[in-house]
Amino acid sequence: MAESARRIIHVDMDAFYASVEQRDRPELRGRPVAVGGRPERRGVVAAASYEARKFGVRSALSMARAVRLCPDLVIVPPDFRKYREVSQQVFELFRAVTPAVEPLSLDEAYLDVTENAWGEPLATTVARRLKACIRDETGLTASAGVAPNKFLAKIASAWRKPDGLTVVAPERMERFLRKLPVDALWGVGPVTARRLRAAGIERLVDVRTVDDETLGGLVGRQADWLKRLAQGIDERPVVSDRERKSRSSEHTYVEDLVEIDRIRAEIDRMAAGAADWLRRADVTARTVTLKVRYHDFKTVTRSDTRPAATFDAADIARRARALLDRTDAGRRPVRLLGVGVHGLLPRTDPAVTPEPLLWDSPPGECRADDHRAR
Repeated sequence: MAESARRIIHVDMDAFYASVEQRDRPELRGRPVAVGGRPERRGVVAAASYEARKFGVRSALSMARAVRLCPDLVIVPPDFRKYREVSQQVFELFRAVTPAVEPLSLDEAYLDVTENAWGEPLATTVARRLKACIRDETGLTASAGVAPNKFLAKIASAWRKPDGLTVVAPERMERFLRKLPVDALWGVGPVTARRLRAAGIERLVDVRTVDDETLGGLVGRQADWLKRLAQGIDERPVVSDRERKSRSSEHTYVEDLVEIDRIRAEIDRMAAGAADWLRRADVTARTVTLKVRYHDFKTVTRSDTRPAATFDAADIARRARALLDRTDAGRRPVRLLGVGVHGLLPRTDPAVTPEPLLWDSPPGECRADDHRAR
């Protein structure tokens, strides 16, 4: 399908964790709020309200630094169970409009609405209605970007936060691209951006005029990809979560884990979460991975692949624990743990090992503006 024929929306909830807390606790509304760990325990900001962002408080900032920037900051410990419940509400609204939903996190996703349950030909109208549905159902705001491809839609969603809606129509793509700095390019982080600017490449469109050899020397194998993005070309499809090739979750701890029993318990919890996701996505996994980051930031990964796929939480946990034995966890303090499942297969595949446990029935129908998913 031609780029100009596609209608992609990127939806990003506004200051998601912090907004949920302000919604549920009226005394926090209008105040600078940061969700995360305590500053005295090496806490990190997971989300900051827009009131806190005025002081320079941002996610991934150390909480100690955040408090120095904003002495009146209200620190709220995260409640991920609540955030997941709200996220599920939002994604039910998405999937009631289109099955082509690609989650990026609990609070953002791509939607391909070229064809949609509302029969709406204008993606702008779909985005506007979705934003209204989210507000009505959850009491929260979201920002949306509408464009012919994922790259431009994601940039557009951040253009007018909070509660924004930015549309990059095909005929406006060139004008929009010319507004962007070089670090708007996908994959260009601060280090690469500094390298490009040192070579005189300040704007996104400047990448177009750099010869291939020079650009390759600056960004390596990304050169061709970045040139295509600089032309506004991004042919990647929206890949729904049922089509994902892997799923992983990881957690950074405010205090290093030193007791092996605690580490194993955390692995069991992540394995249960992976199994639950596999069940909901109606897929199974042949490979289990474990990621361990020690206190000195050295990171190791281990993996285990079997001929038969599984979606059994106990089996995933056993395999992840066996991988743990191939690390120094318990002998060296652990800062981060992650468990992933890869090599996904449909549950109807003959390579799938039968699930020995009984699961609850899948969720029922979801609603969005009186249109139901089936």
